[in-house]
Amino acid sequence: MKAIHLPILFILSTLIFSCQNSKIQEELIFDEAAQFRLDSTLEAFVSQGKVAGLSALVFEKGQERYFNALGYADKEAKRKMNRETMVQIYSMTKPITGAALMKAYEQGLFELDDPLEKYLPEFANMKVYQGVDENGEMILTEAQRSITVRDITRHTAGFPNRDNIPGLSEVMAEKDARNFENSLSDMASKIASTPLWFEPGTQWEYGLCVDMQAYLLEKVTGVPYEQFVRENILDPLEMNETMYFVPENYRDRMAAVYQKTDEGGVERQNDSIAYRFSYKNWPLTPGGFGLSSTIDDYLKFAKMLLNEGKHEEKTILKPETIQLMATNHLPDSIPLDKRSWLPSKGQVGFGIDFAVRTAAPQGPEENPGEVGEFFWDGALSTLFFVDPKNELIAILFVQLTPYDGIGLHHDFRQAIYGPWKPSKN
Repeated sequence: MKAIHLPILFILSTLIFSCQNSKIQEELIFDEAAQFRLDSTLEAFVSQGKVAGLSALVFEKGQERYFNALGYADKEAKRKMNRETMVQIYSMTKPITGAALMKAYEQGLFELDDPLEKYLPEFANMKVYQGVDENGEMILTEAQRSITVRDITRHTAGFPNRDNIPGLSEVMAEKDARNFENSLSDMASKIASTPLWFEPGTQWEYGLCVDMQAYLLEKVTGVPYEQFVRENILDPLEMNETMYFVPENYRDRMAAVYQKTDEGGVERQNDSIAYRFSYKNWPLTPGGFGLSSTIDDYLKFAKMLLNEGKHEEKTILKPETIQLMATNHLPDSIPLDKRSWLPSKGQVGFGIDFAVRTAAPQGPEENPGEVGEFFWDGALSTLFFVDPKNELIAILFVQLTPYDGIGLHHDFRQAIYGPWKPSKN
């Protein structure tokens, strides 16, 4: 009897396993069709000369589903883009700073709605810009409320960040707060002595807020920012190839920076400009930009976020802290026309150093994505997003300036998620 039934049992178990495996495959966002779409998309950007090179990684449901590197990290030296290539991540530094800040938050060193001046007294009694008079002199009024810590985590502090504000932009240029020779303390003094562009909490304007998160960390912990972020985020995550200053022995792995030409191709940016921050130990250790990294190092950070603060057996942040970071903190009282270019990212709000998708894309021209996704990008067109619903992470590394003017992020996302379909909700 047993000899008769064993083959049948084997066939049945094989069929059950195959069905279960097929079900898992069906549930994956990044399936074979997505792999084909992404290969084709990335190859097109490289073959058409829109980028010199790029790399991309997709991680879904606990496994790496995709990695590809195409083109050149250094076209002139014929050095290929690969897994070990280091890139300057610019504003993808911001979420790392946010994670470090929230480590101090978990230690009870501040509350989000505390006035910033409680810890940084230079930000007391701020003035708000109201335009200029007939003589070109700025009209200033007292701020109606203090800047809060929450304001500097969601870019609603009021710090000006444009070069076309009569009177105010001239003051910004004179202060030169982001000069690399400044310390974070110097930067804070210069920002605090510049009038606010708008009342705190009334607009979203990208700018120097995250640099002030780094300075706040120094003040509440008594530890230099670069040391704090290394000891509390980078080292525990084993992000050993993520750094501000890039020493000589790493530089043959750094990707060159390419700028878009009027003809639609790219040309190499002068290295003295491209690496001006990364190749010198400056006094400034900004929270808002400055790190260089590898795609695998950044994956460790993104996986920690997806795993609700866990990295292997280590707890970097609590699950409720990650949830707080990935929750939209922008109130409805800030209309879309007071959110600068943020709406160009799609149906999004803003959490603690991430954009947070609050509604499904309304049309094919919008960046595809899942509600609940949180993400950010960098000035040289890098991108990462975390999609908790589908347990998916995607990272795109490239070094292209100006920031993505070629539809790269849209097409990268569309390759992963597939063509747009009207929401069923």
